[in-house]
Amino acid sequence: MARIDLQDIRKSFGAVEVIKGVDLAIEDKEFVVFVGPSGCGKSTMLRLIAGLEETTAGKILIDGKDVTALSAPERGLSMVFQSYALYPHLTVRENMAFPLSVAGASKADIKAAVDDTAAILRLEPLLDRKPKDLSGGQRQRVAIGRAIVRAPAAFLFDEPLSNLDAALRVQMRIEIARLRTKLDATMIYVTHDQVEAMTLADRIVVFSAGKIEQMGAPLELYRNPSNIFVATFIGSPTMNILPCEPGSTAGEARVGDRTLTTERKVDAARRPVQLGIRPEDLWLTSEEDADFTGPIVVAEHLGGDSFYYIEVAGLGELTVRAPGDHVARLGEVLHLKARRDNIHLFDGDERTITSI
Repeated sequence: MARIDLQDIRKSFGAVEVIKGVDLAIEDKEFVVFVGPSGCGKSTMLRLIAGLEETTAGKILIDGKDVTALSAPERGLSMVFQSYALYPHLTVRENMAFPLSVAGASKADIKAAVDDTAAILRLEPLLDRKPKDLSGGQRQRVAIGRAIVRAPAAFLFDEPLSNLDAALRVQMRIEIARLRTKLDATMIYVTHDQVEAMTLADRIVVFSAGKIEQMGAPLELYRNPSNIFVATFIGSPTMNILPCEPGSTAGEARVGDRTLTTERKVDAARRPVQLGIRPEDLWLTSEEDADFTGPIVVAEHLGGDSFYYIEVAGLGELTVRAPGDHVARLGEVLHLKARRDNIHLFDGDERTITSI
């Protein structure tokens, strides 16, 4: 398979710079997910790696070879797009065989590659069907199969599940996780869905405005975000962010009329001006023990979890995750206590000043 190195990659469209100096090493057989909001540059970065866009500056290396000036076919990569892009007049077998047919492979080699790939993706019963006879999930599996038969150096996925409904997205996410285990290949996957990123990735790369904000293992980003952007992007529902004032000692923060002391490590040289606490790190408690108190303005009962949005006087809205069997009505007052070991503090530049 392949190691992919990006060295100071820049991309401009006219006077607008959309990729602003990206450095990244993707190891052989690593599954890396590019994640970020719409317009952050993650899909553009993938297209630069694929050779579908011309790099303005910097180098792209595959297994140490500079491929920056090479065309897409010369790079030996396979890409799966958001749209299935299947030929409607061809069968599943013919769609999957198409890249090898164009490359001039023998009929025997094509048949063997298609049969092997169909077995991996459980497509054998569908090989003689046309795309119109397939579900959305089946069509996406065919598109992935067409990429697999080429035996590429690496696989590139550009939001492959975004056209599917919620149930199919979950199913296909599991399929891709299984596929990764079977192929043991280098994969780069682009999504705006942080659930996909958290469940699929060896390593997540968080993009914002054409730059990398942070990269690391999923739980590393969740537990130790480097700034407010990452803290609020990774995790669902998003982290609660509250204005605060520094306390008398490092790790103390004054929020409203309460002083909260984090049990995390603190950079004492930097002053906290905002405090973060995740919804799952707020516990229902008694009025005497509460850090925050307020009435429920929105309640979401999802079965396994209940999410309450409460209005705290002087601070605004807080989200809390409660057990699914906890049922409260709109307007009911909740008393919440924050877990001290998961209180995050941020400085005036919105950078994190705490760590585990």
